[in-house]
Amino acid sequence: MTQDNKSKHPKVGGVYAHYVLFVLLIVFIFNFIDRNILAILSQDIQADLRIGDAEMGFLYGTVFALFYAVFGIPLARFADVWVRRSLISGGIFFWSLMTALSGLAQSFPMLAMLRIGVGVGEASATPAAYSMLSDYYSPKVRATVLAIYSSGAYIGGGIGLFLGGFLLESWTTMFPDPTDAPLQLKGWQAAFMAVGLPGILMAVWVRTLKEPKRGISEDLITEDHPAPFSVLKAELASIMPFFNLVGLARQGASLKANFIAAITIAIAATILAIAMDNIPQWLALGIGVYVAFSWGQSLKARDPVTYHMIFGSKAMLYTMIAFPTISFVTYGIGFWTPALVLRVHDTSPGEVGMYLGLGGAMGGLIGITLGGIFADWAKRKRPAGRLVVGYVSVFGTVPLVLWMIYTPSLTTAFILFFSHHLFSAAWPSVPPSIATELVLPRMRAVAGAYYILINTMIGLALGPYFMGQMSDMYAAGGMSSAQSLQTAMATSLLVFGLTLIFLTLAWRHLPKDEASRLDRARSLGEQI
Repeated sequence: MTQDNKSKHPKVGGVYAHYVLFVLLIVFIFNFIDRNILAILSQDIQADLRIGDAEMGFLYGTVFALFYAVFGIPLARFADVWVRRSLISGGIFFWSLMTALSGLAQSFPMLAMLRIGVGVGEASATPAAYSMLSDYYSPKVRATVLAIYSSGAYIGGGIGLFLGGFLLESWTTMFPDPTDAPLQLKGWQAAFMAVGLPGILMAVWVRTLKEPKRGISEDLITEDHPAPFSVLKAELASIMPFFNLVGLARQGASLKANFIAAITIAIAATILAIAMDNIPQWLALGIGVYVAFSWGQSLKARDPVTYHMIFGSKAMLYTMIAFPTISFVTYGIGFWTPALVLRVHDTSPGEVGMYLGLGGAMGGLIGITLGGIFADWAKRKRPAGRLVVGYVSVFGTVPLVLWMIYTPSLTTAFILFFSHHLFSAAWPSVPPSIATELVLPRMRAVAGAYYILINTMIGLALGPYFMGQMSDMYAAGGMSSAQSLQTAMATSLLVFGLTLIFLTLAWRHLPKDEASRLDRARSLGEQI
């Protein structure tokens, strides 16, 4: 490697790697500030736009999650062939702009469209960040590094609650009559603009980072792709309905299988839409599932090695189901706890935002950091050791969340919100760490996007919505709004039964699949 190349592609580890980790952590914090501020603003948005709990869960979860997950696939593939710092920079500019424009929303459909924009922009960041950090650091500390990065979700989520509550109360105090406010903005609209605009400046900072050489941390150097934008074009075409059929036909994939899948998904979505009386939720989720299936078909035809390295590994498949079921609970609990506290206890959005925000940020930071450190330690003891974090997370979360939901004490609820994060936040570094070590360096961003796709579809698209749907159902049966939400949140914990099953299945297969990674790749025709 020449001296110029050494300058262009920094070595593994060192001070600069820590600097990159710090910057990407800030990016992820911005990501979750813009995403999670909706939780503390939900009561005002619901009152202003006249929408119920199920619709609010749809707005926070499904409408955002669908486009975040679907566009994460082509953008992750693009991250595997293009300049990752530029992709992250462009993404943060776009999602910050969409967040700021949410402050001008006057209707539920308008706000939903802008949340779609936030989802598309945020889809660019995490797969590319996973890939960059995996090149900047040794595999021996990968879970710890990704845990530090992932802590941005809890720090940003906490700051979002704190800032949202503070801005909401401050704006309402200054302008009790919205017609006297600048642009006649209401408090929730002003909060969106206040947290969105600074991210535009953050995009400039990210663009100054140095791009590491792909595969350098494992001495599996990947050469630069000669035509990265052609890859992006092909990947975007693979997820666009109708256009995807043209691409599948050219690639020799089965249109018959695609048609059968589309009909099956459409029938299932229709039945669920009728049964739950919510067409937008199941239409959106059905489209997302169909797009994911079509992408899988396209990937199999275009890059069979990557396809089989991901979908041919039982350890990968079981891991990528186990942890998103935890996410189903934690996304829902995280979103609905502020609303529950406001309904059950005599308090204000400002107080709720401050204590839940700080508690979630601190608890999440401690939990995910210790979880990552413990995961790397457990990995050194046993090949599948990182999975132990999943078991710890489940058994620590359940009693603390139940206590938090039903406690009559506001102070105790705040303390327990902090406490349960020590366990519920311990796991997010584990699945991406496992994913990166089951594939080759050139496939890392795609593997990360696959995890994000499943995690988003199961966790974000379904968790908040189902809790809202169950809350509306219990309320229709005669419960108060507080009791119905308490019961819905408690019921959701039953999902952890599936978590334990899939963690155990992953434990059985992970050591073999990880040890055979290079051999499996060679047998599929990969030149290593």
